Amino acid sequence: MRRLNILTWHTHGSYLYYLSHVPHEFHVLAKPGRPPGYGGRCGPFPFGPNVHDLPAEQAREREFDCILFQEDHHWEKDQYEFLTPAQRALPRIYLEHDPPGIAVTGGATPRQAWPSDTRHLVGDPGTLLVHVTPFNALMWDSGRTPVRVIEHGVTIPPGVRYSGERERGLTITNHLARRGRRMGADLFAALRSELPLDLLGMGAAEMGGLGEIDHPALPAFAARYRFLFSPVRYSTLSLSTLEAMMSGMPVVALATTEMATVIEHGVSGYAVTDARQLGPCMRALLQDPGLARSLGERARRTALERFSIARFSADWDAALRYVTSQDAT
Repeated sequence: MRRLNILTWHTHGSYLYYLSHVPHEFHVLAKPGRPPGYGGRCGPFPFGPNVHDLPAEQAREREFDCILFQEDHHWEKDQYEFLTPAQRALPRIYLEHDPPGIAVTGGATPRQAWPSDTRHLVGDPGTLLVHVTPFNALMWDSGRTPVRVIEHGVTIPPGVRYSGERERGLTITNHLARRGRRMGADLFAALRSELPLDLLGMGAAEMGGLGEIDHPALPAFAARYRFLFSPVRYSTLSLSTLEAMMSGMPVVALATTEMATVIEHGVSGYAVTDARQLGPCMRALLQDPGLARSLGERARRTALERFSIARFSADWDAALRYVTSQDAT
């Protein structure tokens, strides 16, 4: 079957890189100056020749087989600004990266509503809604829109394996300071005052972190640390966590959202809901390199079995061929 031409956006660079392992052509919208969300083929990612820069003003002139939306403004605004009516009638997929947030209801005294009551923006039986974790699919009210879950798939450079010689823990999160309690900024700050923890990611300097490391070099850099710490209370499953697991690195995390199904407590790392247990778990790994290696090796098995790039690529290929009616499975 022929390769499909997919129009999409540069929403998450690392996800776009993994998506490019799917055997199709990806045309990525770009604007002058490459502002966030319109970077096209940019960044440190080793994209293959199937990822193409597409100036936004030229989108109307191109032929596509499918439109792959990834953010609300793509659906609400961009498709009307950049695409023709015929293009908007093409097969469509909306890729939802996150679980629902907490809505605020109206009235004289606004109050917070439950995330599980949040109706997804796309209410279209002709569009496929793809969630990246079963938890996200469970939490969103997807209404009449058909849903498919495609779990993450990752790969790391050949030869990168966990060594853990640095007796420190590592957290990898972008803009942790500004994202606050949801991403566990308070937990990270409290534990760092007691234990050796480093922070990587965009905006890490705001919390005294190390800064940012290009994606291709990140797995090898992280693999020298004794463990990865994910302080996230409520977010989607992190690709950097799966990359660390793929190298054989043990993970200490909160057993919330999809993480509760990824880390088996005491077997492939530590996953707890009692934050008081985080420190003791970290100390155990810092004091016992053999324990860290043992847990990390089981984490690696989980990553290889559940989050392989081959399975991810096959799942996306099936979804794309389904919506374009090349293979209705």
